[in-house]
Formats: sequence, structure tokens, C-alpha cells
Amino acid sequence: MFAVINSGGKQYRVQKDQDLIVERLAGEVGETVELPVSFSADGNGYSFEERTVKAEILEHLRGDKLHIYKYKPKKRYRKKTGHRQELTRIRITEV
Repeated sequence: MFAVINSGGKQYRVQKDQDLIVERLAGEVGETVELPVSFSADGNGYSFEERTVKAEILEHLRGDKLHIYKYKPKKRYRKKTGHRQELTRIRITEV
């Protein structure tokens, strides 16, 4: 059995006991969160019912640094910035 969940504007295909890295979720490490399901499937077929998946927050972390470089030719304009995305590692406990 698997389900497709929505988190952070993205969709993820998940199964029970799967670890997953998603965008930062509100909550402390060890807490359980419920994520909305948009689609699920089992041995009998597919389902589009409104359900939730329970997941445990394992840790909060930050992604790799992305470098952004802006440049305008012939204008002496150069700007370099960086960004690190806030992420959360979760484990799916119940589908």
C-alpha cells in the first residue's frame, strides 16, 4: 500500500516506515504530525478519499548552500548571495 502526500507545495509517494526529507514542518523532534493524502492505493484499487498519513519528526536540518550570482554586462553590477533551505526529516508511521 502506498499514498501520495502533499507537503510544502510538493507531492511525495510514501509507504509505511519510509524516511523522507520535506520542507520545514512546525513541531519538535519526536512529535507526530498528520499530512494530507491526495491519492492512495492498495491491493483492491485506487482511492481519492480525504485521508491523513501520520509521520514522526526525526530531525530538523538545512540543505546544501545554493549560490546565486547576478550580473549585468557593461554596468559594473555584480552581486553574489546564497541560500540554505530549512528541511525536516520524517518517518512515515501509519498510512
